[in-house]
Amino acid sequence: MELAYIIDVILHLDKYLVEFTTQYGFWIYLILFLIVFCETGLVVTPFLPGDSLLFAVGTLCAIGEINITIILFLLIIAAILGDSMNYWIGNIIGPKAFQYENSKWFNKKHLEQTHQFYEKYGGKTIIIARFVPIIRTFAPFVAGIGKMTYSRFLLYNVIGGVVWVTFLLYAGYFFGNTPIVKKNFSLVVLIIIILSLMPAIIEFWRQRRLQPFKHSPETNQLSKK
Repeated sequence: MELAYIIDVILHLDKYLVEFTTQYGFWIYLILFLIVFCETGLVVTPFLPGDSLLFAVGTLCAIGEINITIILFLLIIAAILGDSMNYWIGNIIGPKAFQYENSKWFNKKHLEQTHQFYEKYGGKTIIIARFVPIIRTFAPFVAGIGKMTYSRFLLYNVIGGVVWVTFLLYAGYFFGNTPIVKKNFSLVVLIIIILSLMPAIIEFWRQRRLQPFKHSPETNQLSKK
């Protein structure tokens, strides 16, 4: 699938969804289920639309093209099952990949550190990651690698899935068909994507600013005292 086509679909989801709904009828529910499931459940498909797709689906629900009750239930299930599958893939791969004591990238120590991180901060990470493209796909996979307790993971997986799908679906339902949004839908999709990426960008920028301070001679002298 060409990159230009994928970008065009993401930016004009409203038009493509109307076309697909007309073309596939009731099968559109299965198609949307599979897209959300794959976007959250497979590490190799983070490029699939997530936030923008839910918003666009909400706009179609508002005009009666899609039943909001059915699609809300299906997409919540897809999001939860997707994260769960991603978790178990990481859980199975983790012990095999991180079995070497002296490996630079797949060191057992890294696995233990990841486990400790997810036991302490994993719940918040799983919920917040739902609203961040790409990270949404990798967070449950890393949680599985880090052996986060599954019962705890599942709790936050369900909370995150319900909040993510419900919020964006109803945002599209209530605001997607207002004149200003309909005329500037591509711009709205771009804004949604940018806002979704902002937490990760801010955190990356914050860490970059802290690094020089952490390794400065003054800091090292203070740490020695």
